[in-house]
Amino acid sequence: MQGWPEDKQLFVYDTIDSTMAEARRQASTISGTAWFLSYEQTAGVGRRGRAWDTQNGNFAASLLIRPNATPDQLALRGFVAALALYDTLVALTSREDAFTLKWPNDVLLNGGKLAGILLETFNEGQGNPALIIGIGVNLINMPAPEKLENGFNSPKSLALDLGLTVAPEEFLNVLEPRFVNWNDQLCTYGFAPIRNAWLARAANIGEIITARMAKTILTGTFKTVDDTGALILQAEDSQHVITAADILF
Repeated sequence: MQGWPEDKQLFVYDTIDSTMAEARRQASTISGTAWFLSYEQTAGVGRRGRAWDTQNGNFAASLLIRPNATPDQLALRGFVAALALYDTLVALTSREDAFTLKWPNDVLLNGGKLAGILLETFNEGQGNPALIIGIGVNLINMPAPEKLENGFNSPKSLALDLGLTVAPEEFLNVLEPRFVNWNDQLCTYGFAPIRNAWLARAANIGEIITARMAKTILTGTFKTVDDTGALILQAEDSQHVITAADILF
């Protein structure tokens, strides 16, 4: 791909089961950073094992990196990826007002889900653990609303909602340096500037939300995100620290 940085490998596929699965398969042969981009996925997976519908023309990519970081620090790359996605979308559309970030891993367009992020870590037994960041963006198409579970944000796409057509490889060219920028800030200054930037772009801060966990459902005010990346929810009974949940509003 023209202009691609020489220090990063790039693998591009017409169709594949999952870019995350391909990153896992190739991880043992890659020592540095690599992106995996496919124009179509046949078995994409989102959070909690849900199917991620990637139609031809949408953005489906995974980034393989090996940061020198603890597992908790690795998880903060989800915020890095979200900020990079936000900046990419604003750069392409000049519509800063249209996009917000939803905890823990979504990007919204006018309140509807445009993009999702999935993190997976694994240890190959030597060196730093590998981190795979899967990113899906509805560039052209979007899932049918009836495919969504009740309470989830309705799907959006750049083409259908903003009239903007962007090729997946063009999107990646804009995204990659923005991920590097935010990741460098995390490595240099820690999570504080990442947290502040994320909160400035967050959806529904100070509003009533519902956090649906495996065994519990809590409703309350979305107060903030703490310095570990957890969501702080103020319910009627007490304040709750939520590390994993589906957020509904």
